[in-house]
Amino acid sequence: MKQPSNLNEFVPGSLRLEVGETIKNFREKRGFSQNDLATFMNISRATISKIENGKFAISVDYLEKFAWHLDFDVKIFEKEQPKQKKS
Repeated sequence: MKQPSNLNEFVPGSLRLEVGETIKNFREKRGFSQNDLATFMNISRATISKIENGKFAISVDYLEKFAWHLDFDVKIFEKEQPKQKKS
């Protein structure tokens, strides 16, 4: 994954890739193949592959469905917001 040279630089697709890698890690940790997960999710194995490789964006509804099937909390994607200075 491309790392930004400036912390304020936007990197398109970086969250999509992070989500895909996380789904893959949980799938493998649970011992499921892409075919197994595709069957549970009622989508194609090719779609699972695209999601895991960051080539396909998923909706929040599908993210919740992945989280339910793979037993993880979607809050793992929350980023800590920088604290604002008081005036």
